[in-house]
Amino acid sequence: MLISDLSLVRAAHIILASASPRRSSILNEQFGLNVRTVPSTFDESLDKSMFAPVEYAKETARQKALEVFSRSKSPFEARHGLPPSLVVGADTIVVLDGQILEKPTSRENARQMLRDLSSAGTHTVCSAVSLVYGGFDEDVHEHCFAEETKVTFRELSEDEIEEYVASGEPMDKAGSYGIQALGGAFVTKIEGDYQTVVGFPAARFLAELDRERLAEWVERAQPPEVVAEPADSADPIWMTPIISDECLDEDECGLPSD
Repeated sequence: MLISDLSLVRAAHIILASASPRRSSILNEQFGLNVRTVPSTFDESLDKSMFAPVEYAKETARQKALEVFSRSKSPFEARHGLPPSLVVGADTIVVLDGQILEKPTSRENARQMLRDLSSAGTHTVCSAVSLVYGGFDEDVHEHCFAEETKVTFRELSEDEIEEYVASGEPMDKAGSYGIQALGGAFVTKIEGDYQTVVGFPAARFLAELDRERLAEWVERAQPPEVVAEPADSADPIWMTPIISDECLDEDECGLPSD
């Protein structure tokens, strides 16, 4: 993707179906895409025994994106006369000896995960991304991919594990560690994409985007003044007015900073 293509992505009002501040930071702070975050209500209760680890992550990402797409369809149509241009779902898992490690369910669970990762030496992190595009013929168009990165831990002492768990950092992270924060002190080597471990493979995401479909949405979307305003404008799905795809500066466009 060319740098000049980023303005098109901004103009398409992409939704990120995730509550992860790390994913939002990658898309908005690093690349300035002004993606609106709408956390999915999908309960992530898929039966792990029914899926290979990568397929489990891909299906979870897909269900997150579909749930938010369904919930955002009416507000988008009221605002722009079209369904959402693109809803992005993502899911990250740690895989150790073929077993899926997600966010810990308790502090003891976090401790055990860290012990297992330390003793194993190397594990795999998989981040899956689902792209759900709004169709102009009432159909959605789906595309999903996954990236895997191998991560090697050094041997951790019980004191290190205890202090790290006490910090609270592991409790909202797959595999009970965050490579971009204190957990990075445990990592001696990675093989693959760093941002996959953080939770969102941005390089692959930008390469996989259907720019033609996004451009068509921007061209067809109605200016906000010609469509009705939703009753609840405080809804997090509510979008800012469509902007020119030539506008490259965030402040000039008057785009949201959140």
